[in-house]
Amino acid sequence: MLTITREQARQFILAKQGLLGAYRFHGKDGAYAYIRQAGCIQFDPVDVCGKNAELTLQARVKGFKKAMLQELLYTDRKLVDYPDKELSIWPVEDWPYFASYRERSRASGTTFAGLAALEAEAVAYIKEHGPVSSDSLPIPGKIFWHSSLHWSGNWHKDSAAARSVLEQLYTDGVLIIHHKKGSRKYYDLAEKHLPAALLAAEDPCPDEEAFRAWRVRRRIGAVGLLWDKNSPAFLGIRMNAEQRQKALAALAVTGQICLVRVAGIKAPFYYGSEDEALLQEVLASRSDCRPRLSFLAPLDPLLWDKALVTALWDFRYSWEIYTPAVKRKYGYYTLPVLFGDRFVGRIEAVPDRREGILCVKGLWWEPSVRQTKKLDQALARALRDFAKFNDCRSVAMLSRDTGRPEG
Repeated sequence: MLTITREQARQFILAKQGLLGAYRFHGKDGAYAYIRQAGCIQFDPVDVCGKNAELTLQARVKGFKKAMLQELLYTDRKLVDYPDKELSIWPVEDWPYFASYRERSRASGTTFAGLAALEAEAVAYIKEHGPVSSDSLPIPGKIFWHSSLHWSGNWHKDSAAARSVLEQLYTDGVLIIHHKKGSRKYYDLAEKHLPAALLAAEDPCPDEEAFRAWRVRRRIGAVGLLWDKNSPAFLGIRMNAEQRQKALAALAVTGQICLVRVAGIKAPFYYGSEDEALLQEVLASRSDCRPRLSFLAPLDPLLWDKALVTALWDFRYSWEIYTPAVKRKYGYYTLPVLFGDRFVGRIEAVPDRREGILCVKGLWWEPSVRQTKKLDQALARALRDFAKFNDCRSVAMLSRDTGRPEG
């Protein structure tokens, strides 16, 4: 069995991700190509310096603008907002694969006796009036119920009836998100925006086992290398350790994934068979490893499995957005800083859009990092690009370095 070094594993993953040297995606087509490769990217509504999905793309797509993602979602309809790894964005072509998910959602909806009548009322209203939000759909009252299929997985205690009905129709696949204003979602009928052939397509997966294997395969493609562990990268896939190993074995037997060992790590790793040539490039030292500095999103696919990141990069990242301010080690919305094949620090950059200034509130270098002229120049370029991404004309370093963490 092939064994590679940690350095080779890092370079392979980063090249696959479009985060190293000349390995990069370009423009709107590149944004779409990356999401097709990843299978899904996570959506999060918090917007400090860009939403999570936008930050994921800006790190690896040259010339990316936020409007490109909106166009792909709500004009071109090449992408769709729908649950996968929590609420995600994924290629609309994958719609048939989630047929069993939608069937379970419809079955769960029958647990509330009055839901069918409310759904019919909502659909009739949308047909006549067009896209609606929970505030504009005239279904009064509240519902106390819960559907474990909703992407949030939360109890909808005394939730507004309009909101619950829209969410149920959405998870059923009757509605899709038509557009968003800020964090508010507007829904419309899926049949108005998705091709009839796609909506009528048969489920490509004959059973739950096949669907599970397809999703495992997709998550491996999203990260590049994944190990045989109970990884957060598999979040949202209903499976135990035995089912995961069965899925991996089935994918390996059919030649869809390949097995590899990483020196010093006990668990085996898997990569997509289509990436064999890229791995050989890395092993032969033919890959373009010129360092590029990038700011990564908190929920970037590269960071889905933080234990894996620690094992390969010796970098520990924690998203402190929900940590009380007095307990934060860094900042409210810090982004990991990647330079070459190493994580070199964290940054908290907040745009002042009124003044057009990107304010760097905190910059924390890793203890082993030596600040060189090359690193400083790469940081300056990345900050200029990040300022432009956030509609800012200049950068203000409010804190050049707030300190290095201990240990």
